[in-house]
Parts: sequence; structure tokens; C-alpha cells
Amino acid sequence: MTVVSSKSKLRDQWPFGVVLLIVVIGIVLIGMYYWRRGTSLIGGALLVAAALRLLLPDSRAGLLAVRKRRVDILLYGGFGLMILYISASIIGGPLN
Repeated sequence: MTVVSSKSKLRDQWPFGVVLLIVVIGIVLIGMYYWRRGTSLIGGALLVAAALRLLLPDSRAGLLAVRKRRVDILLYGGFGLMILYISASIIGGPLN
């Protein structure tokens, strides 16, 4: 039986921490009324999650590994692209 310290468990969650940090920054920007930048960051965070899920093995993906790899990549990437599109296409946005 191996003993795993809580520090190593926390260290294994760095991919989720990176994504969560980007989302928190996006939420702060939304709260400061920079909603287009904030929502774009949240969409970008999901794309980062998809990239990390693609590149990292299941044992290193931490809390990003929720389902099978293909499903996670498809959902993270799809929702990320959808949020970026909606953020960019709202009336008065750059695609106006």
C-alpha cells in the first residue's frame, strides 16, 4: 500500500487549476462590465481544457478527466467555440 501525500494530490490538479484561474479572471472582467472580454476568456478556458485533455494522459489530467478522452475533448472544445462565437456575434460586436 502506497501513501500519497495531500501535496502530491493537489499538484496533480494543476490542469484544472489553470482552467479555473482563467475562468475566474473572466468572471471578474464580466463583473467589471467587460463582458465580451470576460466571456471570451471563459470560452478560451474551455479550449485550454480541451487542449490539456488532448495532450495529457488520463493519470495527469486531474479533474479535467471527467468522461472518456474523446467526449471530454469534444465537449470542452465545442462549448468553448460556441461561447466564443456567441461572445463575438452579439449585436454591436466585432462580427456586426
